[in-house]
Amino acid sequence: MQNPDFSEIVALINKEDPRFDRRAYDFVRLGLDHTVKELRRKEGVKAERSRHVSGPELLEGLRIYALEQYGPLTKTVMNAWGIKRCQDFGDIVFNLIEYNVFSKTETDRREDFADIFEFEEAFVKPFQPAKRPRGTSAAEAFGTA
Repeated sequence: MQNPDFSEIVALINKEDPRFDRRAYDFVRLGLDHTVKELRRKEGVKAERSRHVSGPELLEGLRIYALEQYGPLTKTVMNAWGIKRCQDFGDIVFNLIEYNVFSKTETDRREDFADIFEFEEAFVKPFQPAKRPRGTSAAEAFGTA
């Protein structure tokens, strides 16, 4: 018997847990790959061996990857896929663990994904204009006065 491919596994997961769009699972899988590559690059590791990624490390990697992929629409895209908080990423990860797509260590827990950042702060604030000091005109703030 052949192993099911990723999209088949996600279809099975969605039958049991329909909270998240299928694209959310693709995003987390690609985001994990991106996170591992970035961590290896920062650490100067060139080994082919897999590197374990903790919940907080993955969340930070997913945050960066999402901003790179979707820019100011990141929060809108995540919300459309059913992802509204960090714990949702953890639920997706643990759904994939239950289907043996991802693996975990003995110390990995869903709680590792709790409250690492607020979506508004992480995905909206970077695109908001900086507030100008009180009493400063728009022309002064932009250096055109």
